[in-house]
Amino acid sequence: METRQQAIDACLEMPGAYEDYPFDDTNYTCMRHGSNKKIFALIFEYNGHIWMNVKNDPAWGDFWRREFASIVPAYHMNKLHWSGIILDGTVDEDVIRRMITDSYDLTAPHMKKKYTEEF
Repeated sequence: METRQQAIDACLEMPGAYEDYPFDDTNYTCMRHGSNKKIFALIFEYNGHIWMNVKNDPAWGDFWRREFASIVPAYHMNKLHWSGIILDGTVDEDVIRRMITDSYDLTAPHMKKKYTEEF
């Protein structure tokens, strides 16, 4: 996976996902949940490569960053909870898809627990 369109298409495979361009700069593609509108991926060009920022569990983010030189703390995001994937062909597509799925799950709407009292 090396192009913006490939990254967008991978994100659109998530249920209810849609593509958005909320900024004045069309370089930034936001991939959002249809239900809660939260961003689960931010795709943009930087330093001659397409980048994709995705949310991750901090422990997984640390693991991926140690495994791949092209997975780094996310540009423009909370560095603990978001990682940037530089789409330069050095990260397996399976890893990228797993990271997209994890980000999607972490930003998905949560079911509110209904508490009932029993007498």
